[in-house]
Amino acid sequence: MRFKKITALSVLAVSIATAQAATFVMEKNGTGYSIDGNWYSKQEGQQVYLWSTDSEYDNVNQHWVQLNRGDGYYSYKKYNTTLCLDGGDGGSNYQAITLEQCDEDNYDQHWEKSKVYSGTEIYQFIKRNNTSYAIDGSGSPSNGKGIYLYKTNSANANQQWDLTNIDDLSSGSTTTTGDYDLDASAAPSENFDLTDWYLSVPTDTDDNGYADSVKEDELNDSYESDYFYTDDDTGAMVFECTVGGYKTSSGTDYTRVELREMLRRGDTSIDTEDKENNWAFSSISSSDQDDFGGINGIMNATLAVNKVTTTSSTDYQVGRIIVGQIHAEDNEPIRLYYHKQPNSERGAVYFAHEPADGYGEEQWYNLLGNFIDEDNNEYYDDLSDLDPSDGIELDEVFSYSIEVDGDMLMVTISQDGEQLAYREVDMADSGYDNSDDFMYFKAGIYLNDKTSDEDDTAKASFYVLENDHENYDDDSDLM
Repeated sequence: MRFKKITALSVLAVSIATAQAATFVMEKNGTGYSIDGNWYSKQEGQQVYLWSTDSEYDNVNQHWVQLNRGDGYYSYKKYNTTLCLDGGDGGSNYQAITLEQCDEDNYDQHWEKSKVYSGTEIYQFIKRNNTSYAIDGSGSPSNGKGIYLYKTNSANANQQWDLTNIDDLSSGSTTTTGDYDLDASAAPSENFDLTDWYLSVPTDTDDNGYADSVKEDELNDSYESDYFYTDDDTGAMVFECTVGGYKTSSGTDYTRVELREMLRRGDTSIDTEDKENNWAFSSISSSDQDDFGGINGIMNATLAVNKVTTTSSTDYQVGRIIVGQIHAEDNEPIRLYYHKQPNSERGAVYFAHEPADGYGEEQWYNLLGNFIDEDNNEYYDDLSDLDPSDGIELDEVFSYSIEVDGDMLMVTISQDGEQLAYREVDMADSGYDNSDDFMYFKAGIYLNDKTSDEDDTAKASFYVLENDHENYDDDSDLM
């Protein structure tokens, strides 16, 4: 699988996990061998082992995403999978550490991160539900040597793990805008690779009654407008949208300034809705997967919401925007919202999962703040009174990651490399194992407020945007 970057062109490839929770290489202290998840096969139930540490930290099999489970416990997810380090039932010497489906409620996957030496990043990992056992590297290291549980002993060198935060190796790993190496004098396409996106803007220059679409070639020819431009100070890619304006279709009530993923990368012989231009979940039949431009997917973004609407008294709409989506042909597996009330200091972050037609009702999930009554899949009353203490302020930089692996949808909110929120949705019953359907990412502003004044606006600045798919071929001839 090729990692296809859509971020500042000079940012190092190791920044693939920037918008997720912090990502680590876990090296057995002083040995040059790290915990390895064994290729990209994602084999559930396989034992993890030691393998020579990649000196450039580019081996994704050694990348472990740290998920905060609260109370000082963490799970470690193999990068770009849904599999976590699992100590198994109970505990005994030489009980294998395996990869199992991540489950935030499974204490076999919860590890106490206990520092061994102050002033270092060397830790011992003790099993939450049996503190008599810790992760152990088992004697002299060698490639392929298994990782086990063994009786807890902080003086045991086999249980001492030196953590390297690979996010810290990337210039894009913090929220300081100057760290993204963006040229404030350049158009967005000169700072970001936009060759597999087109842009919707709420104008109608061709008089067809609908919003304009700026296709790949035009977008990448230094395109800028009043709605899409480079910030003069930070170099961020800015999306600015008014409530009034043209919509993309008769099926929507809302305006947008939003990128739509186009895996054809400018090859206009492939239509927008062709499978080659879109992707599918690996839950579809394996015999149909080669028909698509990619399988499964991840989109990471680092951004700040600078402005939201304020002129409506309709609390479930005012201040509400969508900053990231997965869209299917007719439905939306995820819409990620930022929502701030006019009198509050901070905005909530939440998402909706819409199953395919005929597969049930839409489901809503809180991430930051508590705007959603999850039991009833609706907004709480009197949102205008809510100012989430864990929310995000305007102009505050944060990151999101939207990832699909088969039937699993994973959503992460993070900041400065630390996870703020993480939710999973099992989509096995959502109807997306249909090979006639297709998927694409969207990012920017979809302004979900039709009740504020027409000249009211929302604005968001993106510092990082990147996407990836299995089997994605990005070698098309462009322009």
